[in-house]
Amino acid sequence: MGERADIFLSTFNRIEKEMKRQLGNPVNMSFSEAVRRLSKRRDNSIGGNENDLLQLAQLRNAIVHDQVADDFVIAEPNEWAVERIKKIEENLLRPERVLPRFGKKVTGFERTLPLVDIMKIITEKHFSQFPVYDAGKFMGLITLRTIGFYFAQVSLAGTINLKGLVAEDLLSTNSKRVNFKFVSAATKVSEAKKMFQIEGTLEAILITKDGKSDGNLLGIIRPRDIYGQEKEQ
Repeated sequence: MGERADIFLSTFNRIEKEMKRQLGNPVNMSFSEAVRRLSKRRDNSIGGNENDLLQLAQLRNAIVHDQVADDFVIAEPNEWAVERIKKIEENLLRPERVLPRFGKKVTGFERTLPLVDIMKIITEKHFSQFPVYDAGKFMGLITLRTIGFYFAQVSLAGTINLKGLVAEDLLSTNSKRVNFKFVSAATKVSEAKKMFQIEGTLEAILITKDGKSDGNLLGIIRPRDIYGQEKEQ
């Protein structure tokens, strides 16, 4: 058996052992069933690697069961397969957290901020998310979609007049639609990705040290932050 096959099999075995540990070490559970169950959990520890794991399992079976002799196998993993399974193991055993990857300075805005000022900030600084506070207490998240929805509503009543309108007014029209989530700094990136996949109204995930809404904002995640980076990699 070649060196690549040795590395591949030992890595595969460690992955299988860790997956079953996370499931409570069930007896007689197949690898594919373990993959299926973990992929449906909220804290999905295998990320988006379900299909790759199932394909790699087929390669593993070919190496183990189709072996002609102790020193010769029909299926020998190529370099891609070895590197891919090592990457999956890294993500499984040492999953990436939302910090530091998505850490950034996030500006909070008071509920009394005039809507005219919000429009200026969008134009000049290209902000698209506005966390709104009332003396340090989080009230809600204004996004470009929130603003568009507000204008669509008020335009039905006639001419739109921005004078006198403040950030809080936009939140009041969006009160039934929760477009944000708070998570702690220790949250896995795979968990954040799962949130965007299953919650259709979610526009941003806000990061604080302990996941509480009134804590200091340490970062923000938008869908494009996760999916855009995946395309670049």
